[in-house]
Amino acid sequence: MSRVIRGAVVAVLALALLPACGGGGGSSSGSGKTVVVGSANFPENVLLAQIYAQALEAKKVTVDVKANIGARELIYKQIQSGGLSVLPEYNGALLAYLDPKATPKTVEATTAAIDAKLDSKLTLLDPASAQDKDSVTITKATADKYKLTSESSIADLKDIAKDLIIGASPESQTRQQGLVGLKSVYGLEFKSFKALDAGGPLTRAALKKNTVQAADLFTTDPVIVKEKHVVLQDPKNLFGFENVQPLVYKSGLLSAGTAALNAVSAKLDTKALLDLDSQVQLDNKDPLDVAKAWLKSVGLG
Repeated sequence: MSRVIRGAVVAVLALALLPACGGGGGSSSGSGKTVVVGSANFPENVLLAQIYAQALEAKKVTVDVKANIGARELIYKQIQSGGLSVLPEYNGALLAYLDPKATPKTVEATTAAIDAKLDSKLTLLDPASAQDKDSVTITKATADKYKLTSESSIADLKDIAKDLIIGASPESQTRQQGLVGLKSVYGLEFKSFKALDAGGPLTRAALKKNTVQAADLFTTDPVIVKEKHVVLQDPKNLFGFENVQPLVYKSGLLSAGTAALNAVSAKLDTKALLDLDSQVQLDNKDPLDVAKAWLKSVGLG
């Protein structure tokens, strides 16, 4: 399920965060330029924009934050025209937008494929290891029963899948990034499949009630933390790549800003992003405050 579709689903929640997201400068960049950091219209992207903005401000860059702009079709055009300087992107979703037929096998190949299709005025900075992508997530009860942990692989379900019901969007039943791939790549054959939604409330509820024991949730869904679910590792990259990666309008960001954002990517992993998302979406903390606290904790604030 693309970040674009998800943005539409959670736009209402993101808009509720808007008053807390108007970051802003006051500090001098030395060049007289203001770096404009934009975001799509869903909470995680708003949070990432604040992380980027506050990291830049820590390096004395003047920043303006424009949050909740909209879907990729809209924000890509804005950064393409120079109306935005920086945008938190997800490499797999961006590549699917630019080249739907691309099937890269590594993060580096994903970046290279994007670079080949990007407008020449744009560039990608370093990708974070943090990913917000589809997963096979199991209940804590299932994990405990079969002695599985967050270090376990999808492959570890091979001998027990026959006893488990898996839930996901209806189309997952016939997609490679679904039951087809789980069988061909990992050798899994589940007891049955339950058609739900794409990582949404139906899937979350079914997993919580143990109607299904495994489900496709997004790896940074705060419900994972709340319900103590276990996300299994995907070493064969069945679900592709969705690394958080800054997209930049080249002339809108100086080298000091580039270094600041690359430093963020070096520190941001999926576990950290899940925790930060939980603070914003479950604990109702201000994204600006969450961003500042995390940057300080990793020595970038």
